Amino acid sequence: MNKTKKIGMYTLVLMIFTSVFGFTNIPRSFYLMGYGAIPWYIISGILFFIPYAFMMTEFGAAFKDEKGGIYSWMEKSVGSKFAFLGTFMWYTSNIIWMVSVASSIWVPASNFLFGSDKTQEWELLGLSGSKLLGILGIILIITITYISTKGLKNISKIASIGGIFVTIANILLLVGGIIVLVGNGFTPAEPINFHAFVSSPNKNYTSIIGMASFMVFALFSYGGLEVVSGLVDEAENPIKNFPKAIKLSAIIISVGYCIAILFVGFFTNWNSILTVGNVNMANVAYIVLNNLGIQIGNVLGFSQGNAVILGNFFARFIGLSMLLALTEAFFTVIYSPIKQLIEGTPNKIWPKSWTKINKNNMPTNAMWIQCAVVVIIIALSAFGDKSASKFLDYLILMGNVSMTIPYMFLSIAFIYFKKKEYINKPIKIFKSYKSGAIWGIIVTFIIGFANIFTIIQPIIEENDYFSTVLQVAGPILFVIIGLILYARYKKKNKLNNKEDDSLLSKI
Repeated sequence: MNKTKKIGMYTLVLMIFTSVFGFTNIPRSFYLMGYGAIPWYIISGILFFIPYAFMMTEFGAAFKDEKGGIYSWMEKSVGSKFAFLGTFMWYTSNIIWMVSVASSIWVPASNFLFGSDKTQEWELLGLSGSKLLGILGIILIITITYISTKGLKNISKIASIGGIFVTIANILLLVGGIIVLVGNGFTPAEPINFHAFVSSPNKNYTSIIGMASFMVFALFSYGGLEVVSGLVDEAENPIKNFPKAIKLSAIIISVGYCIAILFVGFFTNWNSILTVGNVNMANVAYIVLNNLGIQIGNVLGFSQGNAVILGNFFARFIGLSMLLALTEAFFTVIYSPIKQLIEGTPNKIWPKSWTKINKNNMPTNAMWIQCAVVVIIIALSAFGDKSASKFLDYLILMGNVSMTIPYMFLSIAFIYFKKKEYINKPIKIFKSYKSGAIWGIIVTFIIGFANIFTIIQPIIEENDYFSTVLQVAGPILFVIIGLILYARYKKKNKLNNKEDDSLLSKI
């Protein structure tokens, strides 16, 4: 008798935590909002993360035998056109992720090598700033694509220890924060008062629009749960344990982010540390950890020179951790999403050459087309009149918007999923269609609200039209491409998809 070992509830909690909780989200949030980030994480947790987690649980349980992933979820709930567009947007968010990481991965590399971010000082063959980072990113994406087409997936195992290092970094931040707080007579470096929790020390996030636009960072910090939701059928007593695991992990993650942001303030004075030099969202994590090492050295009585050495060691440690973790992620993202897109959606949507699998079980042609797209976007983004610091901020903003849009497709699809009574739903956290629809609408509204304010904030407050254009250009372009691909498929196969065309009338 062949018995497959099931995943226990606490193992599920750990898997969910490691899939969702991101270390760099903590210092980035403190940089943008200070303690003011904490209420937004609470709001986003209650109105987005927890209900969204429950939705993904119901989806995962109902379609646990489907091989098409989120495409199957949306196709059976709404229709093929909606499902394809949502899946295509999910895939293209990974394109934006690759664009961002291909250029920003050099920041942790610099911290590992030099103990600080020196990317803005690098110069090679007359190239510097965003142009040099762009060229390095292009070389990286071509190299990783080439290696991946050879099927050398085992290379990612070299970087698997990155997860352990990042976990240690989280512990280091919490324990180090307590050491510094106690050593300074329980006086936090960033003063704690009511005003600090309802405002931001960052001038770009002091207005209502600025603070509201921060929500997209909180939403992005909670992303990734839809991947774990596919493990429902592998859980031990899933109907009882999976919802419990979701609830417990959602609380741990939400509270964890809030506590960690608070602890950053124990050893980081915002005005003293985060306004000096070229601080940006790509390097702030390393600056914060460097400062933590220095502050620990100070409270332990180290000389100034030794405290600086400890700070550099902390920066090198987190640099190595993130370099390993991002490398591991890159080798997965370079082939896994495109393979799932091609294999999960109707095969005839794609040109025949794209679906060709080589002897190493890789969609080689599709991967090189993907590589070309990423290279073009990097080149267009990098060769503009801006500093490396601003370039990296643009890439992160673009990634946050692109990667939260697919959540809207899933939350909308959930409304139709709840309405279709013939779909077997082994787990029903939302007991009625009405409650499911209300929360589906709330989650969709929250995501849309956050993205709209993120997109318009640069124009209104900084007169920065380029930032807004960059954030919307990618998603709009990919929507158009998705619609063209589906229209071509529909015409070629003479399909009739009235179900998708009347989507709004069915809510």
